[in-house]
Amino acid sequence: MPENPLTLARLAERIGGELRGDGSIPIDDVTHDSRRAGPGFLFVAVPGRIMDGHHFLEDAARRGAAAALVEDWVTSVPIPQIRVSDTRRVLGVAASLAHGAPSAGLDIIGVTGTNGKTTVTVMLEAIARAAGRSFGKIGTLGVTLGGVDETLSHTTPEGADLQRLLRRMADGGVSMVAMEVSSHALALSRVEGITFRVAAFTNLSQDHLDFHGNMEDYYLAKAILFDGRASVHVIDVSTAAGRRLAGSGTRPVVTVGRGPGHDVSINSPDPDLSQARFRCRIGGREETLELRPGGLHNIHNAAVAAGCARQVGIGLEAIRAGLAAMTGVRGRLDPVEMGQPFQVLVDYAHSPEAVESVVRTARAHSGGSVIVVVGGAGDRDATKRPLLGAAAARADLAVITSDNPRSEDPTSLVEQVVAGTRDGRARVLAEVDRNAAIRLAIDHASPGDVVLILGKGHETYQDFGTRVVPFDDREVAASWLAARPG
Repeated sequence: MPENPLTLARLAERIGGELRGDGSIPIDDVTHDSRRAGPGFLFVAVPGRIMDGHHFLEDAARRGAAAALVEDWVTSVPIPQIRVSDTRRVLGVAASLAHGAPSAGLDIIGVTGTNGKTTVTVMLEAIARAAGRSFGKIGTLGVTLGGVDETLSHTTPEGADLQRLLRRMADGGVSMVAMEVSSHALALSRVEGITFRVAAFTNLSQDHLDFHGNMEDYYLAKAILFDGRASVHVIDVSTAAGRRLAGSGTRPVVTVGRGPGHDVSINSPDPDLSQARFRCRIGGREETLELRPGGLHNIHNAAVAAGCARQVGIGLEAIRAGLAAMTGVRGRLDPVEMGQPFQVLVDYAHSPEAVESVVRTARAHSGGSVIVVVGGAGDRDATKRPLLGAAAARADLAVITSDNPRSEDPTSLVEQVVAGTRDGRARVLAEVDRNAAIRLAIDHASPGDVVLILGKGHETYQDFGTRVVPFDDREVAASWLAARPG
């Protein structure tokens, strides 16, 4: 629980800040949003890309904020202030202190990587349930606390919101938390002040270069999670980035990979689309693990989840039982079944590597053709758009459409993805309207084929920048399968 009370002077001392004003004031909570400030709150002025939080200090004071954390003194506002060199980095630390360091009493597993973060956390939820562990989850699908789901605006919340959430989990009796840790969150210091039991890494492929600039900086952002803030690292070493990361840390490393020689070994993988299985050797024992969703990438995700679970004291039997009990992960190789004689699967794959992996798995486990629907997202990494096209062109038919266009022209986005398909094997169709594109793909399917609808997965909207409209790939596919003749 928080220090009783945590005074402003004590907080300044703990974060190494310079205090001006009454240090005896108690601090009960922390926020970077002036609209949420009130009595007992420390308002943290965070400079942003567009707006500077220092400009909102007057509003925070007007709403009753007890004090402010700043990078530059704001003399026009008559409330006590602590000055530090980097308020963003200190935000989570200050919030942790205000909430009594909630992460210290939790087994927190932080999962990072381009693909697989959500699936690993959902697998850990199933494993925790089988082991009888009280569990919390934070990530793309929102928050799970006490069996109740809540939505989030970010995969990894801002530092103050995250600490408040962890306090709720600790007070609610949670003992184990699985949290997706995005590269944005790491670069923006959102997880400062958190003590992790396990830091896990799935993979790295091109994504988010609109934010990070290049692959090296993207890797370095992911690597922040492995800078000593976790007790142990669980790393899939199947990629060059994983091997580099495993060799660079200062904490014990649990390696995950195919074949012998790994701490968590994947043997005899059978990556069927509907239900995958493999022999997992871990801790001197070997067990056949079965899981949904299928696919080789999800076998790797399951092995990472198994490695993490072992590090928080969960045995192989509970790991096996938890994975076997899963019925799938929303938007991850999610089947749409309306009695049609071919498979329709909705998946979140939105990086070139993920699209290629899903297409490869579908081809290996389909007796017919592979049909893929994929599009480029607006206001995101433009350099990956032709790479998405190249990955989609490994199918037999690629229907190129819009994803979330945001402020960009959907037609231009489609053209950029189509440009990457030219050297592929697929017949290519362009259809800007995503609803029509899904229907077009389904209409081209024959018995035994696989239709993959990729990019949006669990999302229930389409973002056009000035408007966001309801849109669910699964509902669109199901509606057309039910309505179409024959």
